[in-house]
Amino acid sequence: MAPIRSVSMIGLGYIGLPTATVIASRGIKVHGVDVHQHVVDTINRGEIHIIEPDLDLLVHQVVKEGFLSATTAPQPADAFMIAVPTPFKNDHEPDLAYVEAAARSIAPVLAAGNLVVLESTSPVGATEQLSAWLAEARPDLKFPHQAGEEADVHLAYCPERVLPGHILRELISNDRIIGGMTAKGADLASELYGTFVQGERLKTDARTAEMAKLTENAFRDVNIAFANELSLICDRLKINVWELIRLANHHPRVNILQPGPGVGGHCIAVDPWFIVDSAPNEARLIRTAREVNDGKPGYVVNKVKEAAHDLAAPVVACLGLAFKANIDDLRESPSVEIVRRLADDGVGKILAVEPHVEALPASLSGKVELADAATALNRADIVVLLVDHDQFKAIPWGALQGKSIIDTRGIVR
Repeated sequence: MAPIRSVSMIGLGYIGLPTATVIASRGIKVHGVDVHQHVVDTINRGEIHIIEPDLDLLVHQVVKEGFLSATTAPQPADAFMIAVPTPFKNDHEPDLAYVEAAARSIAPVLAAGNLVVLESTSPVGATEQLSAWLAEARPDLKFPHQAGEEADVHLAYCPERVLPGHILRELISNDRIIGGMTAKGADLASELYGTFVQGERLKTDARTAEMAKLTENAFRDVNIAFANELSLICDRLKINVWELIRLANHHPRVNILQPGPGVGGHCIAVDPWFIVDSAPNEARLIRTAREVNDGKPGYVVNKVKEAAHDLAAPVVACLGLAFKANIDDLRESPSVEIVRRLADDGVGKILAVEPHVEALPASLSGKVELADAATALNRADIVVLLVDHDQFKAIPWGALQGKSIIDTRGIVR
């Protein structure tokens, strides 16, 4: 097999940009593609539009050296990698519109011998659907669902499994699942990932790889749901749930996770619903776990309403909007959902504190005031801790006498 000398990365977000950058750092020419001109211009200046430790330095380096450039239109390459959003539509039904758009954008520049890799979190069968869309756009080429090993263009599904805040390290060190639609597709994809992955490359078929990604996050979701359900029970029984979990985890075979205000991020909050959509009658436990975690924001909102009940004009400071600590990623964040509900329900004046963003998301704009921590804590009657950012851990909580504090993260003592 000829070595892969050029890659086109479709989507330059939280996964696409770090992946493109790591590949470029290996001396491979990478053409990044994004529909947002601002993103393209920022990267071409050697800068970044997201928060991820050390990514800015590496992007600056590979752009300066000429190995990474960005554009709004795909260019010919040896391999194409698709890392675009896969949101919901209707009742938790997977929406592959962005994947289809990516397929139709790269189709005109595909050539025989190319590799196309789908990285986006996807329902089972998405890679086959991608193959069909490409075949529809390029009838002059043969694709795996039509020709198997005799295909002109090879496809694989290779899901990311990285932790925001540690993406650069985990892209390299984590094991990688390589799901080819054919053996040739798996081999080519393994060769591509071998340029930067030091972990094990585990080859399988595309459907199994798709299900593996969903399974990993559904497993975590079920375990978080157990912790969140415990927090509801403990609240009813007047027990400190964090103390309970600490003690229970001293059992040698027990490892209960920590409860929170819900579950966010594009993976754990989304992937289990893809399994439920594919097998609704069988995925009973997975569905229930999702319902428990999706219900936690409403529980937090009700706790705030109880605290505000006897106040004439309450001011509520909500600390944190990101879906996890020390990042700027607001995707599927339960904290954003809680703040939106408080504002929509007219609970009082809502102040949001999120040190990692410069502006509120559209769902909160005009309803909520973005403030710094000191201002919000000074003005607030009620303080709701939603994200355990390091900045919030340093707050002298004992000095907030007379304020109601609702701690969803267990850091206030």
